[in-house]
Amino acid sequence: MAQKSNGRIETISHQVDRLTVQVDDSFDEFRNRYEQAVPVFQGERFAALIEKGADWQSVLEATAENAPHDWILYWSHDFTSLMRLAGDRGRCVEYLMGNHAMAQKMYRYNPAILLYAPLRTAIAEDADDVTWFTFDQPSTRFGSFNTPQITKVGLELDHKLAALLQHLDALVPTALTDC
Repeated sequence: MAQKSNGRIETISHQVDRLTVQVDDSFDEFRNRYEQAVPVFQGERFAALIEKGADWQSVLEATAENAPHDWILYWSHDFTSLMRLAGDRGRCVEYLMGNHAMAQKMYRYNPAILLYAPLRTAIAEDADDVTWFTFDQPSTRFGSFNTPQITKVGLELDHKLAALLQHLDALVPTALTDC
């Protein structure tokens, strides 16, 4: 027989700002530059650190090496070919991009931040062949936890995302820098 929970349910409504940046480059070129700047998570390397019970400083050093522009690509998928089966012309690649060292700074206060870390991003090409980079502003996601330490890291992630966009020669929304 299942036990009843005597817990509680919380509903937290919050506004999230989705930012969409028009990219002055082709879909393929911007995708290539993005994937060069945000390298794939070195899973075997971090698995070995876990296996040997490495200290956190070793993890931070490995993370810094894996993330030259502060971001790591944990997952990606190109949905274009699947959507073309429905006759859709646009292109889109979805990503999970983050940095576990940054996430840890929030995790200690509320592990549920992993709902938004890593960040979801997308590179899309519309029917007019215009390329777009889309993401939710990190501070608007993490601010919903109503914890000053988490909010502070969300703002730091805004700045790191602005730096990545600058590195990619893309427009930087002022929302990422005016905080």
